[in-house]
Amino acid sequence: MSISISRRRTGSWLFGLFAATAAVAHPGIGIVEDSAGNLFYTDLAQVWRIAPDGTKSVVVPGVHTHELCLDTEDRLFGEHVWYEADATKKWGHRVWTRAKDGSVSDVFPAREGFLTDYSFVRDRAGAMYWADRGAATVVKKRSPDGTIAVISTGPFRDIRWMTVTPDGVVYLVDSGRLVRVAPGGNAATVVAALSARKPPPTAVSDRHYQGGLFTDSRGRVYVTVPEERLVLAVAPDGSTRVAARSPWLWAAYGGTVDRKGNLWLLETSVINAVRVRRIGTDGKERVY
Repeated sequence: MSISISRRRTGSWLFGLFAATAAVAHPGIGIVEDSAGNLFYTDLAQVWRIAPDGTKSVVVPGVHTHELCLDTEDRLFGEHVWYEADATKKWGHRVWTRAKDGSVSDVFPAREGFLTDYSFVRDRAGAMYWADRGAATVVKKRSPDGTIAVISTGPFRDIRWMTVTPDGVVYLVDSGRLVRVAPGGNAATVVAALSARKPPPTAVSDRHYQGGLFTDSRGRVYVTVPEERLVLAVAPDGSTRVAARSPWLWAAYGGTVDRKGNLWLLETSVINAVRVRRIGTDGKERVY
């Protein structure tokens, strides 16, 4: 889990010139599929649904959430985070859930500060995982019974987004590298520098060089690399390939692979427009 405010870096001076005009929250990464084939995604102002027939609708209005997750009952979870600016100069947040019938309720009501004891990175059993950035950064797990435990001490340098497989294998981006944390807690580097450039640039370790990451049913890990406007697919043996590239002035920050193997990318433009692009197993594309 990671929340930060920054101007988006870019892969070229022209793309950077456009991006420098947009000083907003770091783009969201949340896009998930439920058991009925509905896709949900955030644009940082509300949560949208793309139904199986392609129709779009807002299902959770007025929420600034970077991440989303679903449980086994297809309940959707996210947060709403805000800054009170001149009023108190404080951050606040609440956690909400949307049931299958469309009703929305709070898991946690409004609280001061950032979310530090709850996560949207969850395995099949409902356990939550997050990075605790205390005196030393560690990865924690909250079991369904509420028990919280440190599962790995790394060492880690600067953990950003993370994901977890259904059976509890955690993958995370740490200073530009992809790290695998086994259920037993052993942390190992899978890819030393998440970049398609040879050699990787020194900026690859910058905290916003990579975006969100996700996995598929074949054990591959996908990492969005907004700085290079592409998505890297990492095989179990650590080899990488470019799974998708975003067109000029767009970059993918989040994504998911649906049950049929289609790749869905959550893309943000240099003027902070948000869209979803579907790349089918047949290579055909559609933009929503």
